[in-house]
Amino acid sequence: MEYRLNKYISGSGYCSRREADQLIEDGQVTINGKRATIGMRVLPGQTVKVWGEVIKNKIEPVYIAFNKPVGVVSTTDTQERNNIVDFISHEQRIFPIGRLDKDSQGLILLTNDGDIVNKILRVGNNHKKEYIVRVNKPVTKDFLTRMAQGVPILDRVTRRCEIKEINPYTFQISLIQGLNRQIRRMCEYFDYEVTKLERIQVMNIKLGNLGQGNWRNLTTAELEELFTLLEEFKAVVQTKKPANSNKKMNKALEQYDLKTNYRKASSVAKQTPKNKVSSTATHKTYAEAMSAKDRPKKKKESGGPRIGKSKAPSKKGFAPSRAQSSKRKGS
Repeated sequence: MEYRLNKYISGSGYCSRREADQLIEDGQVTINGKRATIGMRVLPGQTVKVWGEVIKNKIEPVYIAFNKPVGVVSTTDTQERNNIVDFISHEQRIFPIGRLDKDSQGLILLTNDGDIVNKILRVGNNHKKEYIVRVNKPVTKDFLTRMAQGVPILDRVTRRCEIKEINPYTFQISLIQGLNRQIRRMCEYFDYEVTKLERIQVMNIKLGNLGQGNWRNLTTAELEELFTLLEEFKAVVQTKKPANSNKKMNKALEQYDLKTNYRKASSVAKQTPKNKVSSTATHKTYAEAMSAKDRPKKKKESGGPRIGKSKAPSKKGFAPSRAQSSKRKGS
């Protein structure tokens, strides 16, 4: 739901949304004692008055930050025993903004405001997310440099990112992309295994010292900055060519994982670290894993993964481009 002022007033039953707009234009509406204007939002804890009368909406907006533990699943599906909604047990009907893998921990936002969910999840908005990642062997400068430049995943190359070393086994990475299990796949490409992944920031919201398994309401200052950022991103997106959605890519990744039994293979690798074989060798390629019926239809021949207008370097043993896979016998 949107919590714009006119909808907040109409939702209380005071008047229609059009009449609310007229009251706002006439200067008869205040928020926390200050005259309101068209398009303003009502934040949690604020007092709305029309002609001096306090207006209360039955459903108040909820925006919370939650420090998700490993094992909790970012879903509202009650069939999932460890779903995030039941774990939090909030009095309002809330849902997560985006996902955080079951095997990962850290910051995830939840709300009952569908409008803000769509804005935050929109790929073109370039929303930054920060992670602390621990891997199974020492990181090198070459690894960090190549990770930052973009890594091939199926027939696409991840967007450039910011990355810095924290200690020999740990680094911090900042992404503006949201592919399924992206960081784990990026590390796997270089034969690294993620042993711990924690998200510490989403846009301007930081995890801070929030205890694991705990949640808190976002502050008024955080919400005001968040909505300002969303409006700025919206203005930028409208002046640029729309970015491609990650939906098709993530769907293809899910199909690839089913074909290669990705999660099972990962758990086996953790149990037998001494005999570990390179992930690029143990997993089937994308073209091999998917049958002709399941593969996405290609519109034209591709020269391989690209970053902008330049081709990305290929790596032997990893998933080939669609053009390459089409040349294989039986594809």
